[in-house]
This record gives sequence, C-alpha cells and structure tokens, in this order.
Amino acid sequence: MVASVSQLLLFGTLLCCGLLYHRVSQNRAGNMTRTRRPNFIIILADDIGWGDLGANQQKPQALSHTPNLDLMAQEGMRLTDFHSPASTCSPSRAALLTGRHGRRNGVTHNFAVGSVGGLPLSETTLAEMLHRTGYYTAMIGKWHLGHTGPYSPTNRGFDYYLGIPYSNDMGCTDQPGYDVPPCLPCGDPGSEIRHSSCYSKVALPLFENGTIVEQPLDLWRLTQQYTSTALNVISKARKQGQPFLLYMALAHMHVPLSPPSHVPLPNASHPKEGVVYAASLQEMDGLVGAIKNASDSSDKGNTLIWFTGDNGPWEQKCQYAGSVGPFQGKWQTSRGGGSAKRTTWEGGHRVPTVAYWPGRVPANSTSSALLSGLDILPTLLSLAGVKLLPDRRYDGIDATDVLLHGNETGREFLFHPNSGAAGKYGELQTVRLGQHKAFYITGGAEACEGSTGKEQVHNPPLIFHLSQDEGEETALDPTTDEYREVAERGMRAREALLYDIATDPLISTADYTIDQSAAPCCDPRHTSCRCNAG
Repeated sequence: MVASVSQLLLFGTLLCCGLLYHRVSQNRAGNMTRTRRPNFIIILADDIGWGDLGANQQKPQALSHTPNLDLMAQEGMRLTDFHSPASTCSPSRAALLTGRHGRRNGVTHNFAVGSVGGLPLSETTLAEMLHRTGYYTAMIGKWHLGHTGPYSPTNRGFDYYLGIPYSNDMGCTDQPGYDVPPCLPCGDPGSEIRHSSCYSKVALPLFENGTIVEQPLDLWRLTQQYTSTALNVISKARKQGQPFLLYMALAHMHVPLSPPSHVPLPNASHPKEGVVYAASLQEMDGLVGAIKNASDSSDKGNTLIWFTGDNGPWEQKCQYAGSVGPFQGKWQTSRGGGSAKRTTWEGGHRVPTVAYWPGRVPANSTSSALLSGLDILPTLLSLAGVKLLPDRRYDGIDATDVLLHGNETGREFLFHPNSGAAGKYGELQTVRLGQHKAFYITGGAEACEGSTGKEQVHNPPLIFHLSQDEGEETALDPTTDEYREVAERGMRAREALLYDIATDPLISTADYTIDQSAAPCCDPRHTSCRCNAG
C-alpha cells in the first residue's frame, strides 16, 4: 500500500517530535547540554583566612567552626590554590564583577564614606551581562563600589539590593561590635577623641534598593536579615521560573564582629582571645548552611554555589582576625609587619574556596589548579551561554573544565596587585608561575603589635618555591639555574601583561574625589542620620 503525501508528512512530524523529545530527555538526564540555564550563588566572605575553613586545616568535625562549609566541600570541590583578585575590599570586588584587573577597571584602592564616585560606568558587571539575557539578579551585603546615584547596585545590573554601601566599620552603631580599638556608640562625644579610626558622625546605613531603611543599622541582627532575604530571593526566582544570580557579600569576617548571644562560644585555638572570632565564624557558617539548604530544596541540580573570600585576615585586629593557615609570609614577618590583608604575600590573597553543584561538580574532590576571583565572571558566563564583551580585554579565564571535569590546568600566570602595603595602588608587584612566586616589591601591613614592614624593591626579583616553602620563608638562590629560568619567565610574562594593558582600547578611571556631602544620610540634620523604616 502506497502512503499518501499527508501520511508521509504526519509520519515525518511524529518522527521529528520523537527525536526532539529524546534529546530533551537526554538533556534532563544530564547526558547532553542542558536546556535550562543554571542558577548562580556567589558567597563572598570578608577578611576571611585560608585557615578558617575547617576542611582546609583537616580539623575533626568536633573542632571545626565551619561544619556546613566542610559538608559543602565534601559534597563538592575544595579549591586549595584559589586567590582573591586583590587584598583589599573595593579592588577585589571590582575585579570579581568585571573580570579585569584594577589597572583596567580603574578601581585600585578602597572607596570612602564620602566618595562621590565608584566602579567606572564604562565597566560592565557580571550582573548586567546576565540580566540582559533574562536572569533575575539580586545582591545582598557589602557593595563598596560607590553608593551615589548611578554607582549603586541597582544601577549596575541588580534587580534587587539589600545591604551596606561599604565596610561595616565605616559608620557608628548604637551597640558596637567587637573591634580593636573598641568604638563607642553613635552620639558619644568621646568617640573621635579617643579613637580617630572610629566613625562617629555618620551612622552605618542599611539600604534596600536605593533607599536607606535603617540608620544606624543593628549589627547584631544583620545576619538574620541577610539570611531571610536570601531565602526570599531564591524562592521568588523559583516561582518566577527565572534563572538567577544571587551575589552575597557577607559582613563576616570583617570587624566589628557581632556574634549573636544564642550562639554558644565554641572552643578556640586561643580560648581567652579567639572565642568571639570563632563564634562569628560559626554564625557565618550557619548562614551559608541555610542558603545551601534553601537552594537544594529549590533547584538542587541546577544551581552552582561558589564560596570564596575578598582577601585574607586583617592582622591588625589581633584576636578578631582569622587564620592564614600555613601561609605565614615569614620572610616579611621576620623583618616587621603583617603578611596578610593589604599585602601580596600568600596570606593576603589565598582564600578558602568551595564550589558546589550536585551532579555537575564532582563530589568530595579537591583541586590545586591555580585560579582567581577574576575567573568567576568568564566561568559563569560560559556556563550560562553568554559571550564576553568584544570591546574589552579580560584577565579572567574560563575554569569550567576545572570545576566540572577535574582538569588541574588552571592559570599559567597570576599577578597580584598592591593594595596599600607598599608601592603604588594597583601596581602588579608579584607574579605566580606554577609553584614559583616572584616578588618585585615587598612590604608588610600593620601587624597586631603595631609594626609595619618597609617597602623594598627587588631587582632581580625575590623568588620562592611554594610547594617546598609555603610559608615564604627562604628565597631561592639567585645563582641557580632554577632561579634564572623562573626570573626570565616572570619578566616576560610581566612585560607582556603590562603591554597588553597599555594597548587596551578600554581603560577606565575611577573618581576617588571625597565630598562629605556624599556620605549617605537619611536625615542630614541629625549627627547620626536617624532613620528606621519600621
């Protein structure tokens, strides 16, 4: 029997539909490229040390203050050689959100309470790029990239924002947290007289979108506010059926610390001094656990959670600073000064990092691939199927093969910029080449006891072999073949990057002008800017 034309057409249609269904089924099973775009949750801890993560120190569960993060590492991937793009707040965050060094994006040091500018408007953020392709984008926490007009988060790609415009010590509160030196409450006339480092005239504001909803905010319930808001964001995006980006820039572990009274103070390595820090670390870990649980309940197999830090511990804060683990920068500390935050020593930028994506990121895996916060933007865009902008040059790499396929090939080179300890802001002072690290300029930040390390220029460079000397204590002998080979490679890599930056068609310049009228005040007539939407 000869089939009619209409029968043949019907058969062809059914066959095509069957093949399409088969492909979609394969997609759902994870055997082919997924049709649904993934959700992304970036959790950025502030001033956290590599050694603060229990899994990094291989602590027994009973002694770890980060059981939720340890579990996330066990169920995902722990990245042991991951670095913040800079070792202070604003430059690190700008680089993470743009995938570009401060020498390109213009942000080379921190913005202030009275800053009129922020991340240059010529720069395009990760949130903007994902938002344009249909992502719901939300940010919770510390922004520190400009709080006036067009520089605020909701003008830089985020649909929703709740948080503090800068660090949580850059404004007074009614009940100050733990800090060194201790600060007095808002309105106390002795605050500025006693401690010039304490901000007393402008209270710490809490923004929701473009409006101050609380000033001064309550540090002691901030974690609860962040947690409940994050859960609402995840729930809202799920109900809307949209892929989402949630960028959580935590107040932890930056001073002032404000652990809740209901969190028991756990045993710490320094029982009399470290219990406040340990309790705060435990509180942060609880927040991470709540987000992970909500994500798992909502869209477990389609959400990547990436936890990392903006820089290392603030050693100047003594008992309220975290642990660098074995990365102590002994060459520097033996000559004075701290070797963590604000420096290019390992403790300043090697940060605890965990990637969690059930069914995609291999469980209970560890990667020693050399990676940076610069790599977050290109990696997430690649996973979302979004192309990088063709009109600018990026410093990040796509780390998809590291995360999903266990590829140990990370960066060939990684440059660390000065963030304030020595030299010019943004200057590329140090370069990693495999397990070697070459310093062209060294210097120490202020240490707990008050010492600082003077700036030293090294020509030829100071080179360490990290796999043999993770504490950066003894530099290589300049007369050896090993030293000469590394020095030559480092010089070529540094010159190539500097040339690439010099010929970049888009170099941005940030406005660091200070005008005290730019300080965010709900009620400028009040010295502490009193405002409470409740």
